[in-house]
Amino acid sequence: MIKDHHLVDVFIGVDVGKSNHHAVALDRNGKKLLDKALPQDEAELRGIIASLTRHGTLLLVVDQPATIGALPIAVAQAEGILVGYLPGLAMRRIADLHPGEAKTDARDAAIIAEAARTMPHTLRAIALADEQAAELSMLCGFDDDLAKQATAASNRIRGLLTQIHPALERAIGPHLDHRAMAELLVRYPTPDAQRKAGQTRVAVLLRKFAPRAGKRWAAEVFTALGEQTVVVSGTGAAGIVLPQLAAQLVQLRTSRAKILARVEELVEAHPLHLVLTSMPAVGVRTEARIITEIVGKEFASAGHLASYSGFAPVTWRSGTSIRGDHSSRKGNKVLKRALFLSAFAALKDPVSRAYYDRKRAEGKRHNQALIALARRRCDVLFAMLRDMTLYEPPQLRAA
Repeated sequence: MIKDHHLVDVFIGVDVGKSNHHAVALDRNGKKLLDKALPQDEAELRGIIASLTRHGTLLLVVDQPATIGALPIAVAQAEGILVGYLPGLAMRRIADLHPGEAKTDARDAAIIAEAARTMPHTLRAIALADEQAAELSMLCGFDDDLAKQATAASNRIRGLLTQIHPALERAIGPHLDHRAMAELLVRYPTPDAQRKAGQTRVAVLLRKFAPRAGKRWAAEVFTALGEQTVVVSGTGAAGIVLPQLAAQLVQLRTSRAKILARVEELVEAHPLHLVLTSMPAVGVRTEARIITEIVGKEFASAGHLASYSGFAPVTWRSGTSIRGDHSSRKGNKVLKRALFLSAFAALKDPVSRAYYDRKRAEGKRHNQALIALARRRCDVLFAMLRDMTLYEPPQLRAA
């Protein structure tokens, strides 16, 4: 909801694009004041705003507040006018109410402007940019991309090892998240190369990166090598692919470590650091996601936060044949994943574990119990952020 909506005289709807936007401006009576395309250019955007200020207070609304919509928002905020955005789902539903099926920038901009004028409840406010949150958002997004690439590389390595030497995959695969095994495949990618290197040399290499486990892992590798004597077709090609995949995996994890170090610096400097980390199982990455996805947004209640996070249950009722509740498929998927994984990690906390066990005893499956725990933690998180207080276990609050 946009504050001071009743004071706005001109509603500017902007359908943003990579290189060009389209803007439509309406006054409070619905009269069209502007309808034109404009480039992704600061001077042009400032010119549009300046030409409309004579009509009164302005509100600029975009359909994408990040990425390609970042420049219009920044320019509007620099000019001191109100800024908001129309969520994509609301945009699609409102578009269905307008005649015609055409999909054009001009039509979309007109729909945004009309929604801003007549349906203020559909709009979301955009606060002034928080530099820390903006940097965290970019770094976390890049870290997510690196994590997906690392998972793909790891799965590909395990697939190739399973193809050419299943026993060796059983020895290396479970430890592939450790740099030692990736370095082993960079240096000695095939079973024959590892045999020629010898157990002592392999152990020295592994102990360089895993001092405690290196010798034991080397023994496991050579035990596995002894379980297969035939050479499977494709082993030669795997010897070319495996070291490159392993080197890629090492590089990806090195990059993630650098990103994590910077993320850690940013979250430790954030005013909410002590509040957020006082909650069990809220680590650096979870804290960063809470800052980027929750902080700066307004939630009327814990239920609103749970709905935004995708943890509010959805009830199905249709006559007597369809009855039940299920978890929502909507909400902020990035935040939902972060809070779900945090709830899983919180099972080491006695209070969280007791709640999880109680839900399991009620007949809920593992994932259902975890979702229930994440929903409960949403309530606690809302109260912590609302009151700016540290987490307190229930028994301490009762005392």
